[in-house]
Amino acid sequence: MDKLQKIVVLGPESTGKSSLCAALAAHYQTIWTPEYARHFLSEQGTKYTYADLLTIAKGQINNEEKSIELLDQKIKENQGGASENKLIIDTDMYVMKVWCEYVFNNCHHYILEQINQRGYDLYLLCDIDLPWTADEMREYPDASPRIELFTLYKELLINQKTPWGIVSGAGAQRTANAIQLIDQNLPKI
Repeated sequence: MDKLQKIVVLGPESTGKSSLCAALAAHYQTIWTPEYARHFLSEQGTKYTYADLLTIAKGQINNEEKSIELLDQKIKENQGGASENKLIIDTDMYVMKVWCEYVFNNCHHYILEQINQRGYDLYLLCDIDLPWTADEMREYPDASPRIELFTLYKELLINQKTPWGIVSGAGAQRTANAIQLIDQNLPKI
């Protein structure tokens, strides 16, 4: 069986993460794991607590595990395209860590454990070069928090061992830039 390559897309809100994940999954003929927080907040409401962030983190891990199982099964059955060994993941525990610390100045031990236990092959950090777009789940329209959050993500990525890159540009150019980073950093299997 081919080795599964896990690519995490992260960054501040309104940086095109979900759109990029969908575009990358289409390009590589694979699946992607949506951000669990959107599902949770759409069902529970946008007022959340510190405890809710632990629930969201566990939901994210659960969704990721389901995606891994599904993709492993597809690989075993030899379905899909040649690049199907790539799993695109919208958000990981680094996002949960930043969210917990930024909003509540604290982080659940579970999240920190998951950061240490889980392994990924590439991180794509979405730049804040896209205009902020309002929706009911977004909290930080001002430039200052967006810059601050982007810097927090960048510092986390600098201080870990997994390859990473910044994805910038709009629309098709953003997707092309991400594909270039993936193809440069991950061998074709």
